[in-house]
Amino acid sequence: MAHAYKQVSQVVRETGLLQRASWFYIFVASGIALAFLGCVAGFILLGDSWFQLLIAGALGIVFTQVAFLAHEAAHRQILSAGPANFRLARILAGIVGMSYSWWDSKHTKHHGNPNRVGKDPDIEVDTISFLDADAAQSRGIVRLITRKQGWLFFPLLTLEGLNLHYLSVKHLVSQRGVKGRWTELGIIALRFAVILLPVFLMLPLGMAFAFMGVMLAVFGVYMGASFAPNHKGMPIIHPDAKLDFFSKQVRTSRNISGGWWATWLMGGLNYQVEHHLFPNMPRPHLSKARAIVREYCNANSVPYTETSLGRSYAIVIEYLNRVGLAARDPFDCPAASQFRRA
Repeated sequence: MAHAYKQVSQVVRETGLLQRASWFYIFVASGIALAFLGCVAGFILLGDSWFQLLIAGALGIVFTQVAFLAHEAAHRQILSAGPANFRLARILAGIVGMSYSWWDSKHTKHHGNPNRVGKDPDIEVDTISFLDADAAQSRGIVRLITRKQGWLFFPLLTLEGLNLHYLSVKHLVSQRGVKGRWTELGIIALRFAVILLPVFLMLPLGMAFAFMGVMLAVFGVYMGASFAPNHKGMPIIHPDAKLDFFSKQVRTSRNISGGWWATWLMGGLNYQVEHHLFPNMPRPHLSKARAIVREYCNANSVPYTETSLGRSYAIVIEYLNRVGLAARDPFDCPAASQFRRA
């Protein structure tokens, strides 16, 4: 299959699917800006009201949409020049409250070796264990979580927004040689000032904390629910396995069906197979690339995975619960446990 990528890539280039789509991103950015202004207007008009939590949820959605644009800029999908894309990605990531340099170092490794043990940081343990070996080594409260991690996955995502902010700031203040360190810290600090000052000045203290909690929870769940279906539950690659680029990317990725609404909802991540094969392909062209890639896979008996959004979540939960079995006591008998409860 070493020649597969060359053949598919040639067809994709001939159809012009790697060309920029500036009109699309201007439209998306305008929509996000209008949504943000609507949130600001609603915040001012509602005043001291628990309906402010609706505004908080809406802001969580808006910031996730900005994160999608940051992801696309980092992949050089939006602007024609690479450096301009990277500068845009740094600004957009800062607006979201994340470090571009932290995300880029992590995400680049993931794209190069998706689901490969020891090389993909996205399957490294971080409360949730994605590998049996990590689950078996868990201890304390993490072990208790790991045992039921499939069912706890989405509740835990309510804390993911806070976790992303923490990891970003930690990276910027602790790592050496971070390019754009002070620029990123400055944008993130300004971002939190713009949000925190109005919220805590205009709302009662309890309501202000609730506002921030809802915004962070929605952001975390939306981000996690958009990225989780793409690779979780797909084949895990052994560290020493030899796979060509095409097979590696297609076999470890999962598409989400649904068409335009899924593309809007997930920022183009619903076409994960095509995104991994052509990371710099603009979002509106991914659906056309899907037809080309899928036809080639069907003709050459290459597994091509696509399922509904709901089914993908069921697969993720089932997979995480299966991994979590490794964290259970090997001497614990389920039947005995049942009799003890009785």
